[in-house]
Amino acid sequence: MKYIVHKASERGFADHGWLKATHSFSFANYYDKEKIHFGRLRVLNDDIVAPSRGFGLHPHEDMEIITIPLAGALKHADNMGNEAVITAGEVQVMSAGTGVYHSEYNASATEPVNLFQIWILTDQKGHEPRYDQKMFSPEKRSDKWQLFVSPDGNDGSLWIHQNAFISAFDSNTLDKTTYQQKMQGNGVYFMVTEGAVEIEGIELGKRDAAGFWDTGEPLSIRFKQPASLLAIEVPMN
Repeated sequence: MKYIVHKASERGFADHGWLKATHSFSFANYYDKEKIHFGRLRVLNDDIVAPSRGFGLHPHEDMEIITIPLAGALKHADNMGNEAVITAGEVQVMSAGTGVYHSEYNASATEPVNLFQIWILTDQKGHEPRYDQKMFSPEKRSDKWQLFVSPDGNDGSLWIHQNAFISAFDSNTLDKTTYQQKMQGNGVYFMVTEGAVEIEGIELGKRDAAGFWDTGEPLSIRFKQPASLLAIEVPMN
């Protein structure tokens, strides 16, 4: 088994006033040659956007972009004609494909929005752009894994153009669980959204992360306290 650990305090950080952005991987003006990507996972940004502020119209292509609001609401618009508000509890996917322009603004005039934005490299270039979003009931991830994103939309998940899976787990009464890779050869990058956990003996606190690959066996997870965990499983090459 191979692994890496990314402590929360070691992430890149940029304070733009209206945007406080924390980067798990090299992004914009933050560069660390040891943190370019984890397999096909290219970006995991932890953003806090001020009320009524946001990202103006900008382009993407050949990238699977997943947005997970943690608190607050985000207003989305794109050149495919989609206009939507994504709230905490929902997940949004956008396949940029041959090219898409979109904007994202905090939907509230009074409260900040905190979100994870995840970029996963697509399986091949030139897909038709597409957009989708869905609310995921928190009861269905209480003490069990809930699948948010997959290659095939299995178990009510949103689908993307990559053999990647994103799952979430909220520990309430359980003190341990496991994670079994869904596809041989994939690695798993865990982000502790809240609380504290121990994965394969590695202690992780809030916003700490660890990636595992060449594992073979299910990964053992112990919860030191009630916690929320995000698992991003991706091809490693």
